[in-house]
Amino acid sequence: MAVPIAILDCDLLLYGRGHRTLDRFKLKDVTDEYLLSMYGFPRQFIYYLVDLLGASLSRPTQRSRAISPETQILAALGFYTSGSFQTRMGDAIGISQASMSRCVASVTEALVERASQFIRFPEDEASVQSLKDDFYGLAGMPAVLGVIDCTHVAIKAPNAEDLSYVNRKGLHSLNCLMVCDARGSLLSAETHWPGSLPDCTVLQQAALSSQFEAGLHKDGWLLGDSSFLLRTWLMTPLHIPETTAEYRYNMAHSATHNVIEQTFRTIRSRFRCLDGSKGTLQYSPEKSSHIILACCVLHNISLEHGLDVWSSPATGQMEQPEEEYEQMESLDSEACRIRRELLLTHFS
Repeated sequence: MAVPIAILDCDLLLYGRGHRTLDRFKLKDVTDEYLLSMYGFPRQFIYYLVDLLGASLSRPTQRSRAISPETQILAALGFYTSGSFQTRMGDAIGISQASMSRCVASVTEALVERASQFIRFPEDEASVQSLKDDFYGLAGMPAVLGVIDCTHVAIKAPNAEDLSYVNRKGLHSLNCLMVCDARGSLLSAETHWPGSLPDCTVLQQAALSSQFEAGLHKDGWLLGDSSFLLRTWLMTPLHIPETTAEYRYNMAHSATHNVIEQTFRTIRSRFRCLDGSKGTLQYSPEKSSHIILACCVLHNISLEHGLDVWSSPATGQMEQPEEEYEQMESLDSEACRIRRELLLTHFS
């Protein structure tokens, strides 16, 4: 009878249903190429995440406490970068699909807790000036603090009655408002807005708008496309350019604003759980929002570690719905004056 008992114990250890878990997978036993193909990141980056998140993932109150932080992080990265809880991935690191799901939840919350540490506007004068200089170097647009846009991420329908998450394409989604710098690092990310809200409304209600209206970010502006209203702190393109200066302004605006579109493509390409190729995020809007934000945090950390090669466009089915922009004239006379002055000073 000793043999069957031993087999049962191994099964408990292998799939993490006991208080001890056997982590069959060890980072030191595989190549960087394998880690990149399975989990999307190299060995040193994963070690950094273990150091960063280890304390949070080892808390005794967590259900997944028997699974090492290293294994939890590998499970989460596997999901973020592949978009699925594949059995072979769980087998590779010695845990069940249910355990993988718990690992994703734990790592996601640990990353969200650190969002403000990695996603933020620079505050010291030298860093702000460097931010402006980087943008100016792209296409000659001065005083730019960031480029802003929204992107939709598909989620499962919360319930049959809730239409607030249904976007223009009839799909359920979250509308995510983001700002990035000239290198594609995110300066702000609000990932919880219902997909039915147009971009302009999202910005009006966003914490970001309150920050700029309160003057927390002075002596500069964001660049947004025609889905947003012109503000003193948000420069939009001219609807119908007529003069040479207006054409130059629009061209510089478009070339600079393209950075955020490229950033969206990079994030979707790196984190396939967001691109729709494996279906929608099968979570509540709140949990889906946290997964998106966790991927944004990882995106910024990867840039800090030199993993900043622009990726090719994602091939998923979920693209940002095409907004039917209603060209609205800004009623902000001061914003109009600032844009006219910008045209005369830098583009005439």
